[in-house]
Amino acid sequence: MKGKAFRRPQKIGILLLLILIMTPVILNYYVKTAASRYILAPEELPAADAILVLGAYVLPDGSMSAMLADRITVGYRLYQAGKAPKILVSGDHGQIDYDEVNAMKSYLKNQGIPAQNIFMDHAGFSTYESMYRARDVFKVRKVIIVTQNYHLMRAVFIARELGLEAYGANADLRTYANTTHYELREIAARNKDFFLCRVFKPQPTFLGEPIPVFGDGRATDDLEEDHSAVKY
Repeated sequence: MKGKAFRRPQKIGILLLLILIMTPVILNYYVKTAASRYILAPEELPAADAILVLGAYVLPDGSMSAMLADRITVGYRLYQAGKAPKILVSGDHGQIDYDEVNAMKSYLKNQGIPAQNIFMDHAGFSTYESMYRARDVFKVRKVIIVTQNYHLMRAVFIARELGLEAYGANADLRTYANTTHYELREIAARNKDFFLCRVFKPQPTFLGEPIPVFGDGRATDDLEEDHSAVKY
């Protein structure tokens, strides 16, 4: 009897350890599976209110990283294909000297897209915040999200958890460096955002007055010098 009593806490400990190990694996699989059905080839994507291009690293000279360049290229192609009348670029512009969104807008304007059709979300500091603000600030209801596939599944999952009719467009136009690192980091991010969407549901860093994406994108042009207090 004493041996059985001694082994019982060990079994409970092993069970708890297995749960601890398996939970992130299961949640990662769940997020990927739930979103994958909405990631479609360009010709299969339905028409939407807006194409949402998510930000990525901008180099010190202001030029776009390979990932960001490919995201905005795919966004432009979808716009040209008539998938949406507006493009919403969302990224980090929390500091005056770091600006993902104007880099994307400049590219789109250089391709001939009218400024009124390009909206900038200067406070898209995370994927969750970009989706939340797309819904509450820009009043998007049906959206095509553009980013690399490793990131796209989480983005689509978050958007749909927040009530958006979201579809994904893969922006993998080349092979990128450090892809293994991104994939591993994404497992933790999917777990984190699962709980953000299902349990905590925090507001983004900034909200502010609505700027519906059905209007004029020039309303989102830089309105103030201090982007650390941006209110878009």
